[in-house]
Formats: sequence, structure tokens, C-alpha cells
Amino acid sequence: MKLTSSDFNHQSALNKKHEFNNFGGSGENISPALAWCDIPEGTKSFAITVFDPDAPTGSGFWHWVAFDIPAATTSLTSDSGNISRELFPAGMTQSKNDFGLPGYGGACPPEGDNPHAYIFTLHALSVEKLGIDSETTNAVARFLIHANSLATASLTGFYQR
Repeated sequence: MKLTSSDFNHQSALNKKHEFNNFGGSGENISPALAWCDIPEGTKSFAITVFDPDAPTGSGFWHWVAFDIPAATTSLTSDSGNISRELFPAGMTQSKNDFGLPGYGGACPPEGDNPHAYIFTLHALSVEKLGIDSETTNAVARFLIHANSLATASLTGFYQR
């Protein structure tokens, strides 16, 4: 499986528009466009996660956990993580990120920190639905994603303020 973005290249910098607009950040909080191919046989849905392992929390920071993405989907447009704009595919569910908000929460490393890695991971799942909703914690959602994963593909962007 391969995951790409028209907004940034693997191992390159994310854009200011992908920065969170709170906690000291002043970006637009726009999730990047994502596209994927070479899907494994038996895929019944997808999930997307975005993790910052460099966040000074002792356990990293989850910026986006989206699941129940229909198997026929091969891309997400820019800003699909904004639940109010409804640019995401019908059926896609987005849990609360570690900011406590549903949908995408942009990059927001502490000012002056070294660049943080933001790992976007596509999960091909063996089930159509995880059987949970947006109120389920992202930890439970991630557990079910991993339990039903057939394959993954990742794309890493970096961001510094």
C-alpha cells in the first residue's frame, strides 16, 4: 500500500495552513490532502491516524483518528478533517483528538522545539465498520483499528514553530 499527499512530500515540512489555530498556534488547522493505492485484497474500510511521537507528554499526541472510511475511497481532500465542512466521505467517523476536539487537530509543537514528526498512517481494515462512534475514545478506536488492520502505509511530515 502507498500513501501520498499533494500538500507535502514524505520526510518534508508541513505547511503553515496545517498548523493548529490555538495553544499558541496561528495556522488554519487544515488537514492535508491524502491519496492511496495498491490496496490489499480483502480491504473493507480504511482508517487514518496522525501521531506526533515528539510531543512533550511522555506518550506522544494523537492529532487525528478517522475510521469507517468506505473501501471504495482512494483519497481525502484537503480539510477533510474539518467536521463542520463535511468534505469527508459519507460514513467516515472522526473521534476526538488529544486536543479534545473531533476531527483533525493541526501540528502545534511548542515554540522553539526541534521539528516534530507528524506520522500520517493509512490502515486497510478487514471490517466495514468498527462498531463505535465519534464519542468513543481515540485510544479504543486505535485499539480496534490495530485489531482489524490488514496493512498500513505511512507518510511523515515535520513541523517547527
